[in-house]
Amino acid sequence: MPDGRSRPRIEHASSEGSVQPGRVFWSTVVTAFGVVAVVLAVVVAVASATVHRPIPFLTGPGWLDGWFQFDSGWYYAIATGGYDYTPGQQSSIAFFPTYPMAVRLLSGMVGDVQLAGTLVGVGSGLAAVLLFAGWVRTRLPRRSAMLAVAVLLLYPFSLYLYGAMYADSLFLLTALGAFLLLERRSYVLAGLVGALATAGRPVGVAVAAGLVVRMLELLAQDRGEDGLRAVLRAVPAVRWRQAGVLLSGAGLLAWTVYLGVTFGNPLAFVEVESAPGWDQGVGPRTWFKVAYVTLFLESHWRMALLLSLQAAACLAAVLLLRRVWRLFGAGYLVYALVVLAIPIVGTDDFMGTGRYVLVAFPVMAAAGDFLATRRHRWIAPLVLAACGLLLAVLTSYYARGIEVS
Repeated sequence: MPDGRSRPRIEHASSEGSVQPGRVFWSTVVTAFGVVAVVLAVVVAVASATVHRPIPFLTGPGWLDGWFQFDSGWYYAIATGGYDYTPGQQSSIAFFPTYPMAVRLLSGMVGDVQLAGTLVGVGSGLAAVLLFAGWVRTRLPRRSAMLAVAVLLLYPFSLYLYGAMYADSLFLLTALGAFLLLERRSYVLAGLVGALATAGRPVGVAVAAGLVVRMLELLAQDRGEDGLRAVLRAVPAVRWRQAGVLLSGAGLLAWTVYLGVTFGNPLAFVEVESAPGWDQGVGPRTWFKVAYVTLFLESHWRMALLLSLQAAACLAAVLLLRRVWRLFGAGYLVYALVVLAIPIVGTDDFMGTGRYVLVAFPVMAAAGDFLATRRHRWIAPLVLAACGLLLAVLTSYYARGIEVS
């Protein structure tokens, strides 16, 4: 990261090079999302049909069953029966409440928890893509903005935007919503939406941190200054209005209070990660990825390849952080940095990190800009085609009960 003397250059799209506003742009984004969603729905239906895996309590349409895998069972249990915690064992309190509570609320309207879980997932995915498109079109040139949207749509682990009963799409939606509200100087609303993010995933702290830094950055810009030192000098200028972004921490605070009152341990969600079967405790075994290395030593090649793909996604994201800083500034850099650091440090085999990269939306935007600025224009379609193929393959694996992230 540049030192305190550096001046981040936040590039906004020019009136000539930016994506033209209007129905064509938005209809293109919606159509692209719809096409990918339909293709993946077919992939899921076909792939899951090859695996006999009846789940008696699922009462939604059978072609949705392939989207119900792994952590989906935990979210289903929370939405139908609430939380439980048994010290030393895998427990549902490892999963934050925003998504399962949204599923529970919608299930009362549609009459089915499985259907509600998929609707929340795909609906949040579409809304998140639209917010992301609106965000990049005001900050990047036309080609960069369009490629950024394409990267988000076709990123190999974007399958969680299209109907999986997972929390990732809703988290991405709340994170984007909080930052966009902050850009409009709606500090309190940004904090409240940010609270949904911090109550949505453990990595939600990245939203709170990013909002605070971005708020200081905006204050500095309003005074005609930029750079890290200007951000620090803006601290005394914070008033109650701007401090509204601090409400973003209320989601995590409320969650810890609930755990403390209900189960006697406000940090139970941290301790449960080291339960047998999850084994994600803190220590050298996790930091040095012993489980990941062991897969190669014991010739578990398919899982090693799937985890290596996630490790490669993390590496690419880290390499793009400098571009995030240059294009979007310190607040978005802090958000992306924390989002990436938590899984990189906290997992022993990179499992799940593909989904964390997905929600690091400034990295997705930087990837689009990177592809747009290559000298050879064929590089971008080639990369996107490869990503789309991997997305289809990973979705097929997921639907057949093979954990991909």
